[in-house]
Amino acid sequence: MDHDFWLQRWREGRTGFHQDRVMPLLEKHWDTLALPPGSRVFVPLAGKTLDMLWLAARGHRVLGVELSPLAVEQFFAENKLMPEVHASRYGTHYVAGEIELVCGDAFALDAAALADCAGVYDRAALIALPRDLRARYAGELYARLPADCRGLLITLEYPQHEKDGPPFSVEEAEVRRLYAPRWSVDLLERRDILAAEPGFAAEGVTALATAVYRLRHAGAFLGAA
Repeated sequence: MDHDFWLQRWREGRTGFHQDRVMPLLEKHWDTLALPPGSRVFVPLAGKTLDMLWLAARGHRVLGVELSPLAVEQFFAENKLMPEVHASRYGTHYVAGEIELVCGDAFALDAAALADCAGVYDRAALIALPRDLRARYAGELYARLPADCRGLLITLEYPQHEKDGPPFSVEEAEVRRLYAPRWSVDLLERRDILAAEPGFAAEGVTALATAVYRLRHAGAFLGAA
């Protein structure tokens, strides 16, 4: 799976992963991170998610990154935002209010770009990646986040042999393997959602759950000691 795969999906409008409302699990569990207002929150593979608006409305500064120029342009147009635009070595930056969306490759972001991110929110990034890229994503990109960072991760779980991803099934054991020992991993909720996702059932999926994890960088424990 390469960049062209995702760019083509946006060009063809095959974006069933986009939701036209704020993720309820974000609303339910975000406060468990206890991030103060004004904290910067990193949203990888952001698409045009409305979750960025919700985070900004909660008083956070949002840093999203998205590969598709169409997704970035649609986000600002559909939400009637007029961004200022500038370029950097990371890509093209669109800034409106407390939301900054970088059109570029998430893997190109280095520690300097993420240095002031106190939080990370991942609803659709990890599950969008095949297994080899998931290992790189967690091992490289998350390693560039600062030592006091906390995160909320939302995954899907289903019998992978019953459906081709993306989105991919990422079981709890894999989440713990990917993020330990650099991050502590707390399972906050697992919910059966097959009845609410008829598209999965239509493809022959027999079981589907979503899981929510709270991540805390191991460096945060050292700072609290």
